[in-house]
Amino acid sequence: MLLHKEKVQFSNTAKLPTKYGLFNIVSFKEDKSEKEHLILSMGNLKDKENVLTREHSECLTGDVFTSLKCDCGEQLETSMKLIAKKKEGIIIYLKQEGRGIGLFNKVNAYALQDEGLDTITANHSLGFDTDLRTFDIVANVINFLGVTSIKLLTNNPEKINTISKSTGISTSVQPLSTKPNKYNLDYLTIKKQQLKHML
Repeated sequence: MLLHKEKVQFSNTAKLPTKYGLFNIVSFKEDKSEKEHLILSMGNLKDKENVLTREHSECLTGDVFTSLKCDCGEQLETSMKLIAKKKEGIIIYLKQEGRGIGLFNKVNAYALQDEGLDTITANHSLGFDTDLRTFDIVANVINFLGVTSIKLLTNNPEKINTISKSTGISTSVQPLSTKPNKYNLDYLTIKKQQLKHML
């Protein structure tokens, strides 16, 4: 199995009761980085195959403030429900807000979207690439938990390819379905047409 090149430190494991069930929670961080990520897991995962796994990049507006501009919060909630129903699975919560541009720049991108730009051209107008996120560190999490293969909860083909290559383990996919609304319809259309998401 491949490992992310940076050394990763894991916290102790604690219990996290949620409205969807009792999860285990672990924080982890890379050396020389201030970013502190999270793992939520359920079940005895060591040596398990086809473990439901959601890599979720932080979206404060969607995850916490229930923004209707995206589908992030719905995807996280759906993933927790699916894992709780099976009583087994992993959520890897990475601190890479706004496709990696950070919260400050994400809000600036929102302002450009209010003027008519789509999510991609807004990022480009601020001088950023379409997506600055990385997923290599997921390999360390998979190794830490000891699973042998995963079923990735995602619609993002780039995420699928990157995680499959970086972990070196068998990765199947289960798309996540969310209901569009008038605020995120254009956002989802861009995801489907330009980013080739499975929507």
